[in-house]
Amino acid sequence: MVVVTPSTDRTPKQDRSRATRRRLLEAAVACLAEHGWAGSTVSVVAERAGVSRGAAQHHFPTREDLFTAAVEYVAEERSAALRALPVQGRTAVVAALVDLYTGPLFRAALQLWVAASNEEQLRPRVTELEARVGRETHRIAVELLTADETRPGVRETVQGLLDMARGLGLANVLTDDTARRRRVVAQWAALLDEALG
Repeated sequence: MVVVTPSTDRTPKQDRSRATRRRLLEAAVACLAEHGWAGSTVSVVAERAGVSRGAAQHHFPTREDLFTAAVEYVAEERSAALRALPVQGRTAVVAALVDLYTGPLFRAALQLWVAASNEEQLRPRVTELEARVGRETHRIAVELLTADETRPGVRETVQGLLDMARGLGLANVLTDDTARRRRVVAQWAALLDEALG
């Protein structure tokens, strides 16, 4: 008779559970970015992730749980990627920060913001999530730009960069704004060099 210890038995199941959760989160972000809030249901996400609706609801009991977790998951991935960037000059840092706001994560987050503006139960969750993501992005930007926030105006300059990047992301939602964005990034990098020293 073979005796299976609980830890040996649980490991593959936990791995499968983590993999399923990750597939659901990635599918949720892709669905939000492609179909918006109205077209992104738990069933649509489950189908895209290749799991049953029941499995999706096991991991995320409500639609709001699924989509806020999805945006948070990708925000964490984005933060990790930013932290891994070597400091390689302000133009590269500005371009990397702007890239955060022109991809599928930003489109997904934008859809979630719009939904939260109309849905009371979603608004506090999205507001808290975006505040946390905003603080983390600001902190990472300060590090990458080697900005000294003890100097007057530096904090506002970094925040202005992030606000500008968000605006470029909005401009890119309807049309490809790549050419103009490159020129703006170069100009902002020059302004940052001057402002940050």
